[in-house]
Amino acid sequence: MAGLPPVARRLRLRLATAALLLVLLLAVTAAVAAREGRGLARVQGPPPRHRHAYAAMMYMGTPRDYEFYVAVRVMMRSLTRVRADADRVLIASADVPRDWVRAMTEEDGMRVVIVENLRNPYEGNLGGTNKRFKLTLNKLYAWTLVDYERVVMIDSDNIFLQNTDELFQCGQFCAVFINPCYFHTGLFVLQPSIDVFKGMLHDLETGRENSDGADQGFLVGCYPDLLDKPMFHPPENGTKLNGTYRLPLGYQMDASYYYLKLHWHVPCGPNSVITFPSAPWFKPWYWWSWPVLPLGLSWHKQRWDDLGYASEMPVILMEVLMYIVIITVTRLARPGMTKLCYNRRPEKQSALVQWLIKLTAIVAMVAAYSIPFFVIPRTVHPIMGWSVYLFGALALSVLVINVFLLPPLDVLTTWLAIVGMLFVMAFPWYHDGVVRALAVFGYAFCSAPFLWASVVRMMDSLQTMLERDPFFSRIGEPTQETEFSKLY
Repeated sequence: MAGLPPVARRLRLRLATAALLLVLLLAVTAAVAAREGRGLARVQGPPPRHRHAYAAMMYMGTPRDYEFYVAVRVMMRSLTRVRADADRVLIASADVPRDWVRAMTEEDGMRVVIVENLRNPYEGNLGGTNKRFKLTLNKLYAWTLVDYERVVMIDSDNIFLQNTDELFQCGQFCAVFINPCYFHTGLFVLQPSIDVFKGMLHDLETGRENSDGADQGFLVGCYPDLLDKPMFHPPENGTKLNGTYRLPLGYQMDASYYYLKLHWHVPCGPNSVITFPSAPWFKPWYWWSWPVLPLGLSWHKQRWDDLGYASEMPVILMEVLMYIVIITVTRLARPGMTKLCYNRRPEKQSALVQWLIKLTAIVAMVAAYSIPFFVIPRTVHPIMGWSVYLFGALALSVLVINVFLLPPLDVLTTWLAIVGMLFVMAFPWYHDGVVRALAVFGYAFCSAPFLWASVVRMMDSLQTMLERDPFFSRIGEPTQETEFSKLY
């Protein structure tokens, strides 16, 4: 290089500098893309077949991951039932189990887009049970689905009653106001755009205002003037609109509207989609949701038709067999309180022993009605779930009756009251929800005295049993055999 003329040396130095700058520029671009794009790791399932898509989201880390997995599948199948002419896409976090992904792609025909969880800078604003919403910002990945002209983003607690493909004619962003001030992000329409997605990521980093710490509060901050926008009415010629629009309420019919009238009559737009933005324990896929909430049976009917309950049946059969064994062994063994009270302490401690036995009896009765509830798979059909619960409560109640020698009718009064309450709530011919609520409260008011009387009689019977001489004989002291003790 020393032999080169000065002009050639300067040219070579400039070329080397330019090459180095190009390499640095490429490295910076890749780093920015990795940081801002947080690109999609992979896509599983069939390639895009339509210009539009219905998309849902799934992430892990909540106590109810399996329930939401089942809910997503039922909701997506309801789109097939209404003949939706669009792809079905699931935005799934990378830790969703592989067998779930396989089932959704191979059995349900979904395209599953695997993504990295977006960090939620508002996590500190989520209190208590709302911690389950910390990953809902993954919903922003819907703007990266640029294979489609329009995407309808939906939550898993929706049920489609009729075709809603006209939503793909809406503008760049459209949502429903089920709250007077804030739109609901359980269903909204968007036009995918990487630029919009990157802008939202920038807003996350700069701390855009978020009223609830989740996706809804963030998107309300992104589209603060949606309330002032015109109502969406699909053009008859099938063209797509531009801009932002409010969607009619019929696209997000809150289930609470139904409970008031016991029928659908939402005048704003078509009555197309039911949503269940209720407390987590009253989502429609739980077996106890019906007849407590009348619409729970509608959701389970769709699951029965589309998916069935094969995954829960082995557990249900094992529980039924276990309860049969409990009843059989209890009736054959007939254990009594005498064994529990035989090796008692001195006479001055008998009051403490009696108190402990009474407390044990009360705990046993509560457990007899509680344990069967919690061991039943949460997503079984309501009729199946309530049947197994009542059978389990009956089996454990028989066990309590025989262990503590309690009057059978008094112990089973609660069981009979539960059966009556279920019939009152399931009665299908109420005029409206107010009449139904009055009937339920009336039944509860009339049942309360019987329940209280049964508890009093059980405690009196238990006290009588404890005071009988055969139950408190000292070891080594002869006792007179009574007719009562001969029975046992």
